[in-house]
Amino acid sequence: MAEKESEKKPTAAKKAAKPKTEAKKTKAVKAETMKADTSKKEAPKSKPTAAAKPKAAAEVTVTLKKSGIGKAKDQKATIKGLGFKRLNQTVTLKDTPSVRGMINKISHLVEVQ
Repeated sequence: MAEKESEKKPTAAKKAAKPKTEAKKTKAVKAETMKADTSKKEAPKSKPTAAAKPKAAAEVTVTLKKSGIGKAKDQKATIKGLGFKRLNQTVTLKDTPSVRGMINKISHLVEVQ
């Protein structure tokens, strides 16, 4: 009887080992198919359209007339964000809502043309 029990234990271990190796094989096959699928997919080539051409954007010319010394940190950061480095410097920027907001914030320091 002891011999029969010992024979059963190795077979149970073998049965348990088979699904693990099969699972590893299926994972490897899935990974290979995923790699093959990604290599097949290519980005569609876009044709140039009229909308893709850059349009002439409106520009704003701004001159820093007063210093940022003694002003709040956010105003100093706005001066730097607009690209000013020195007094009486003129910068030409695209006319966007964000730039307009920055100019409005420091309107007492700049002159807009």
